[in-house]
Amino acid sequence: MMLYKIAAIVAVFAAPSSAFYMPGVKPQTFMKDAEVELKVNALTSIRTQVPRDYYKLPFCQPAEGPKMASENLGEFLTGNKIQSSPYVINMLRESYCQILCQKTLGKNEGAALNKHIYHSYHHNWIIDNLPGAALAWTEEGKRQKHYAGGFPIGYIDDENQKKVYNHVNINIDYHQVVEGEDGYRVVAFAVEPYSTKHKFSNDYVWDGVNSEGYRKPLESCSTNRLFTNDDVVEAQGIALGENIIYSYGVTWSESDVEWASRWDVYLSEDHMVSARVHWYSIINSILVVLFLSGLVANVLVRNLRKDIATYNRTDNIDELEKDETVDETGWKLIHADVFRPPTTLPMIYCVFVGTGVQLCVAGFWAIAFSAVGFLSPARRGSLMTAVLFLYVFCGIFAGYVSSRLHKAMNGQDWKKNVFLTATLFPGSLFALFLLFNIFLAFSGSSGAVPFLDVFLVMLLWCGISVPLVFLGSYFGYRSKPIEFPTVTSKTPRPIPVQKLLGKPVIGMTCAGMVPFAAAYVELFFIMTSLWMDQYYYVFGFTLLVYFILLITCAEMAILLCYYQLCAEDYRWWWYSFFVSGSTSIWLFLYSILWFQHLEPSKLIMTYLLYYGYMFFISFGVFLMCGSIGTLTCFWFVRKIFSSIKVD
Repeated sequence: MMLYKIAAIVAVFAAPSSAFYMPGVKPQTFMKDAEVELKVNALTSIRTQVPRDYYKLPFCQPAEGPKMASENLGEFLTGNKIQSSPYVINMLRESYCQILCQKTLGKNEGAALNKHIYHSYHHNWIIDNLPGAALAWTEEGKRQKHYAGGFPIGYIDDENQKKVYNHVNINIDYHQVVEGEDGYRVVAFAVEPYSTKHKFSNDYVWDGVNSEGYRKPLESCSTNRLFTNDDVVEAQGIALGENIIYSYGVTWSESDVEWASRWDVYLSEDHMVSARVHWYSIINSILVVLFLSGLVANVLVRNLRKDIATYNRTDNIDELEKDETVDETGWKLIHADVFRPPTTLPMIYCVFVGTGVQLCVAGFWAIAFSAVGFLSPARRGSLMTAVLFLYVFCGIFAGYVSSRLHKAMNGQDWKKNVFLTATLFPGSLFALFLLFNIFLAFSGSSGAVPFLDVFLVMLLWCGISVPLVFLGSYFGYRSKPIEFPTVTSKTPRPIPVQKLLGKPVIGMTCAGMVPFAAAYVELFFIMTSLWMDQYYYVFGFTLLVYFILLITCAEMAILLCYYQLCAEDYRWWWYSFFVSGSTSIWLFLYSILWFQHLEPSKLIMTYLLYYGYMFFISFGVFLMCGSIGTLTCFWFVRKIFSSIKVD
């Protein structure tokens, strides 16, 4: 019954709904023959992860030159560079074989086209904020439509020759707002690319355009019907001095899909297979949680209750004398040392826990807002912008938690603690981002963020996040000190030699496998979306897996912390952090294996970007999971030692 309720809740969040556009995206209505603007985004390739400016290649440009479309901070940070295009499209007006321009390839233009086709770069076109799907024919003669990743700029034939797609059929679906009235909305957009060596009739050559349009017709395609595969006589090759004529056709189809639901097909591609896998992931994760909960319950309800009852017996002296060996071992003996601050980097420990809490809170709200539709793909860059602002504003939690722990450990130099909390993780990440941005700028990538936006990110960090960390620290240091149920002795107790399986390094390394196992299936979809230009919008599943991940981290930390204390090893502070934080080790190892899905090119920048950012993502997971393990164990240790009578 409980699983049924959980399934119902997730189905509500995960399923696309008709209210998808409710938070702030206004529909655009076109009159008949009104201009429908086609925009071009940066060229992308999953093999290189280095986006390129569309007009760096020999493609047709608008007569007045390309104009940058309005973009938000998130779009720039994710490498989007949306610009105007020379394509002329009018609502419900069909056209066939419209000549766009002719480009004569020089040495540099030909080399650039060859290079980008070899690295599998794709066009990314946009109409009415809707990305273009790719239409293609399979070897079996079936027509397929792919809604993510755009369409390729060319291909490599059987003779290893590179061919460029120079003709496109643009298929647009529209929905009439009110039947019988003039007013239409774009609800789907697909591009079918072709490579064909265009020829003019009667051996004419290109002579440009006059006021009446192009003077000379093409014999390679008809202006009266749609271009098809049967019209391709010879594919358009790439060679020095080659003249490439770009052309296009536009067709319109009426659709029953309403504007508010037009993204559904983008987000539900391969829906049945994907849904089954997501449910498998959820069931797998729930089983892991139930198994761990059983183990923890066994420890808390049976072993721990028995230990506390034994330690607190005072009514039977003879029985105590008989069982006095019970007090010779166990976790009670370390009551004078269990709250001793860590001897290794105690300030860094406080900083890590505070930063982890900041990431936990920001991550929760980002996923929650996405689950209810506020951060939809229709608002390009909104997720990145939200993550950035949420992290910045959650700095107050980092300052508060870090300062509270630092004060509880009687830490010195509170200014240094606050400064490190505000700068250590975000500063390292910003330095890596700045380094990669310089590399991308020198390589001519459109993924290089403009200086103004880099300055804005730095301003958000220094002007908002840092002051909020200081504010949180102020409240933390002003709060009442955390009281411990036992008094710490001046002399540390010797720690017994641990067995091989009881050594802390074993638990800290292997424990993270369990939380990782609870989330790895969903992780595949997230990695695919992050690195392969796929759409991900089942944030209802993500929210549930997020909670399961945190619960398993907490349960593993409590379980192993208890056994460590039973072995009279009171060094639980860092141990509890690494036990749950070691999930990040398995995440990074998984990312190494997953990297082959990209079929990466040999460009060094591909490896730097992927492994650099995956390392910091894994480190962020380390801080996030580690902070959960620490705070849970902190509560657990205080609880059990406050339940026994200590002389």
